[in-house]
Amino acid sequence: MVNQVFVTGVGMVPFVKPGKHEPYPKMAQQAVSLALADAGIGYELIEQAYVGYVYGDSAAGQCCLYEVGMTGIPIINVNNNCATGSTALFLARQAVATGAADCVLALGFEHMSSGALGSVFTDRPSPFDRFDEATDVLVGEGEIPLALRYFGGAGLAHMRQYGTQLSTFAKIRAKASRHAANNPLALFRTVVSEEEVLAAPVMWPGVMTRLMACPPTCGAAAVVLCSEAFAQKHGLNRAVRIRAQAMTTDGPQTFGAGDMREVVGFSMAKAAAQKVYQQAGVGPQDLDVVELHDCFAHNELISYEALGLCAQGGAEQFVCDGDNTYGGKVVTNPSGGLLSKGHPLGATGLAQCTELVQQLRGTAAARQVPDARLALQHNLGIGGACVVTLYERV
Repeated sequence: MVNQVFVTGVGMVPFVKPGKHEPYPKMAQQAVSLALADAGIGYELIEQAYVGYVYGDSAAGQCCLYEVGMTGIPIINVNNNCATGSTALFLARQAVATGAADCVLALGFEHMSSGALGSVFTDRPSPFDRFDEATDVLVGEGEIPLALRYFGGAGLAHMRQYGTQLSTFAKIRAKASRHAANNPLALFRTVVSEEEVLAAPVMWPGVMTRLMACPPTCGAAAVVLCSEAFAQKHGLNRAVRIRAQAMTTDGPQTFGAGDMREVVGFSMAKAAAQKVYQQAGVGPQDLDVVELHDCFAHNELISYEALGLCAQGGAEQFVCDGDNTYGGKVVTNPSGGLLSKGHPLGATGLAQCTELVQQLRGTAAARQVPDARLALQHNLGIGGACVVTLYERV
C-alpha cells in the first residue's frame, strides 16, 4: 500500500549573492527551523532526513542538522547537480509513501562562489565530459563558459528551427522580474523591461545577454513531509499533498539526436512530465501554476514545450500571448524563478516546493495565483537528472 504524502511544513531563507550570506550550517538551520515551525512540530519527531548540496564536503548534511538537534536519525547526503534539492524531496517522499517513515525532512543548501560554475576536481574524468564533447560538436569550441554554451546552444537550436527571436527570451526575463518584485525572498526584485534585458552586456552575440542567465546564489530551503496518519495524530496541516512525482535520467537521445535541446534534458523532462500526468490522470491544461527550471531564459522557453504547456514549436507564441503569466493559461515561476529569485543549486528544488505550497495554501500574498488547485514543479540538472512533482490542494 502506498501512503498519501502531505507537505506539512516549508521554509526558506532569503537568497543572496556569494559573500553576503551566513555560514552554510546557519542558513540550513534557519530554513529547517522555519519549516518545523510552519509544520508545528519539533525536530524530535523527524524520523529521517535527506540533505542536498553540490559544493560541499562529505557529511555536510550532518553538520547542518546537528545545529538543529542530535537525535541519531538517518541523515542521507544527496548530490545531483541542479536537481539536488528535488532529488532529496523525491527520496523523502518515497520514504513516506512506502511506509519506511511517517515524518521526513528534506533540506537543501548551497554556499556558492562568484562567477561561472566550474569543476572542483580537475585531476580526474569529469561527469560532464560527454556533454562537453557533444556541445563542442554542435556549438563549437569557444571561450564562453560551458553552462552558457549548454543552454544558449539549446536556445540557438530553437531559434534556428522555429525562427524564435532574441526578444522572446528577453520577454521571459522581464516577466521573471515582474513576478520577483512581489517576492521578499528573491535576490533581484527590480523590474526590468524587455528593452533593458536586450541592452544588458552581451554574453553570446545574437543569443544571450547577461540578464538572461541566473546568478550564482547562496541560500537554503527545507520541507517537512508526513503521512496522513501522522498528520491526523498530531493535528498537522493537510492542505497540500504530493499527487504524483517522477524522476528521470538521460536516455540515448541525449547524445544521439544531434540537438543541444536534448543535451540539456528536453526528453528527460518530457518523460518525467508525462509519467506524472499519467500517474495523476491530468494533463498540462489542468495546471494552475508552475515553477520550472529557468536557469537561463532559454531553458524556460524549451521547458514550456517539454512539459506540454504549449505545442512543440509554439513556445514563442505562448510567451508573446502572455500565456505564461497572470491572466494567461498558466502562471510560470510566480516566485521570480531562478532568473530573479536566484539559484543556490542544492536549495532550488525545495525553494520551488515552498513557493508552490504557499500558492496552494493561498498564502502567497501579492504573488497569489487565484484559486490555484494543481501546481507542477520541474527541476533539472545536467549530468543528468530531472524531477517533476505535481502538488494538489486537498
